[in-house]
Amino acid sequence: MNHAAIEAFFATLRAANPHPVTELHYTSVFELLVAVLLSAQSTDTGVNKATARLFPVANTPQAILDLGIEGLERHIQTIGLYHTKAKNLLQTCRMLIEQHGGEVPRTREALQALPGVGRKTANVVLNVAFGEPTMAVDTHILRVSNRTGLAPGKTPLDVERGLLERVPSEFLPDAHHWLILHGRYVCQARTPRCWECRVAAYCDFKPKTPAPRR
Repeated sequence: MNHAAIEAFFATLRAANPHPVTELHYTSVFELLVAVLLSAQSTDTGVNKATARLFPVANTPQAILDLGIEGLERHIQTIGLYHTKAKNLLQTCRMLIEQHGGEVPRTREALQALPGVGRKTANVVLNVAFGEPTMAVDTHILRVSNRTGLAPGKTPLDVERGLLERVPSEFLPDAHHWLILHGRYVCQARTPRCWECRVAAYCDFKPKTPAPRR
């Protein structure tokens, strides 16, 4: 994709969805951090069901610590890898209290020092909670970036760097939302829905997938 195509690509996505938001449910920065930490290898729908049980009972670092490992696991046991996630979340809550006054830090370095928080999770928090123009590359963004020619790369970090270089600054604050949603609902892994894609004209993927016969 050349610069003109990239401009048109994101302008079209913005026109269709001017104010994209994460599909994870949260009401505070801490709840967002918890939800994203729990979302690794899990669907947003599954995480939202678990946090709907957890957050009314415990939605602060101290409240989650007070649950203990068994209490926390009971609330999130429907999520994949919940044993490991519960352990990491408790350690993260302890660090937030001991090192950050119970608040979620605003730097990538401090976020990634928290157990269970990798670069992608840190980028989501920095972007969604603090408005920084970061790019949280998940499997959807990795696929869309490579398939469309937007920012080809073999690793999430390669794609992240490519996107930060190639996406015009006016689109960066919302770009990762548009790309995730596009990959989740249109540019799907097995069969991209090219026949209903608003940005197919700007995409390098060939041949375009035809509409299924009825």
